Amino acid sequence: MDEINFEGFLPQSTFAYVGAYTTEPYKGHGGGLGVFQIDHASGEWKQIQVLKESADPSFLTISKSGVVYAVHEGLAEVSGYKIDPATGQLALLNTESTGGSTPASLSLDPSGRFVIVANYMDGTVAVLPVQEDGKLGPLTQLVTLEGHPGPDPVEQTQSHPHYVVFDPSGQFVIVPDKGFDRVFIFSFDPQTGQLTPAPTPFVTVQAGSGPRHLAFHPGGNYAYLINELSSTITVFVYNRAGPVFTHLQTVCMLPINFRGTNTAAEIAVDSSGRFVYGSNRGHDSIVVYEVDQGSGYISPVQWQAVGGSGPRFFMLDKTDGLLYAANQYSDNITIFAVDRLNGTLADTGRVIRYGSPVCLVEWQKSV
Repeated sequence: MDEINFEGFLPQSTFAYVGAYTTEPYKGHGGGLGVFQIDHASGEWKQIQVLKESADPSFLTISKSGVVYAVHEGLAEVSGYKIDPATGQLALLNTESTGGSTPASLSLDPSGRFVIVANYMDGTVAVLPVQEDGKLGPLTQLVTLEGHPGPDPVEQTQSHPHYVVFDPSGQFVIVPDKGFDRVFIFSFDPQTGQLTPAPTPFVTVQAGSGPRHLAFHPGGNYAYLINELSSTITVFVYNRAGPVFTHLQTVCMLPINFRGTNTAAEIAVDSSGRFVYGSNRGHDSIVVYEVDQGSGYISPVQWQAVGGSGPRFFMLDKTDGLLYAANQYSDNITIFAVDRLNGTLADTGRVIRYGSPVCLVEWQKSV
């Protein structure tokens, strides 16, 4: 565990927690789950801890009570780490099995009482309870996704759930399935954590799209689905009463003159609902879209090079003033300033070196 002293840090600090691939099956050479403190004055990131014993801590989520949860893809496990409020450092609480293979994503329910995990390689969704001390309890439910493989002979041979997200009401769990070209919808019982298929249990997208991640408009009436294989974004009108996703628009994520290979990765909506962001791996860019507030349609306004290779993940900070891009293949995190008027990005020139970064979460310490 690598540490530095805390002398000279501001009394109110923001910490970034970085998940990374560490093992050969994922071509990972990261150090483990990393902890950085962000200096508010300079914007500098200072590494204060690396949990080297943590294998492939890839996708992360964080609770309001200050616990970071990480899936370990190669181990089919999920772990909880308690944040020390004085230093921001992490201490392992416990680890539980996800009941499946290659957990790729996880999400906390709004109450923080349950963790939902997408097991990518065996097409299942797992439910684990969270105890009062933040520790994970053993698996309580494992749902098998059903459908038909898409046309891609390599990437769509079976179900591949790639993401788990709660709708804005917290009553439904949404699971994009890259292998089945479906977005599954589950009703969520907040008392037991159990998932049951919603009245409309899924929506189908164009064959070969490969749905990956989904983000909701802050108003709750639109949803934006990023499709990994087709490098497109599908815009849905979302009706929570169903719940029902109704197709509104599908747009390409690439400039018309791009002729290389590309896969899409992450998607996010800013807190105003005026801009949508998506990452391209191959073109190695963040594409910025403006949202028409009357119709919901999106149109591209910028392609910003990420200054690295393979932006598997990116994150807007809590102010929407900065965007952090985690470039898995070039071992760096690059930082961009966001123009709040038009949503465009400008390279700050700040680069954080870190092996195989694949996910970021942020936590702020109060004075």
